[in-house]
Amino acid sequence: MSEHDHSAPLPDVELRVRALEAVLKEKGLVDEATLDTVIDHYENKVGPHIGAQVVARAWTDPDFKARLLADGSATIAEIGHAGLEGTHMAVKENTAQVHNLVVCTLCSCYPWSTLGLPPTWYKSAPYRARAVRDPRGLLEDFGVKLDDDVEVRVWDSTAEQRYLVLPARPDGTDGMSVDELSELVTRDAMIGTGIVAPPA
Repeated sequence: MSEHDHSAPLPDVELRVRALEAVLKEKGLVDEATLDTVIDHYENKVGPHIGAQVVARAWTDPDFKARLLADGSATIAEIGHAGLEGTHMAVKENTAQVHNLVVCTLCSCYPWSTLGLPPTWYKSAPYRARAVRDPRGLLEDFGVKLDDDVEVRVWDSTAEQRYLVLPARPDGTDGMSVDELSELVTRDAMIGTGIVAPPA
């Protein structure tokens, strides 16, 4: 049986994407090959699945983790994932004592090469202001409740420096492979607005 139900209505976003694609092709502004290249780039070469692989490898390989925390840019590049936005990448580890949160207070600088497109809320003025003014309250709004003794560190991305949070490895994941672990890692956890949940 096909995974896609052709009788079901398409989601609103997919309808808009298809309409936009049709108009661009009809007006001769873009051709099929160009669209395929762009889609392939965002599906396979950048995106949160790349960052999730980096995190999962750090959880399972202590030497890789040490290199990642010492020089995020070079270590991510050594496994073939780098880009202009990741040229100067610092990786900050969440621990039992410290929780890291990433923001860009001036605009929306973001590590596209490892996390893909930034979420809409990341670019919003309320997120940018509150991350600095009230990071604990902001985290609670995202469902992240921290103990009072956990320090929250806010990292301000710039055009010269991007940040990636290395979330804490959840309990119940001993013996899981890198691929299995990467399935648990969310984009929000790598920004700091989420926690990686244990496997169901």
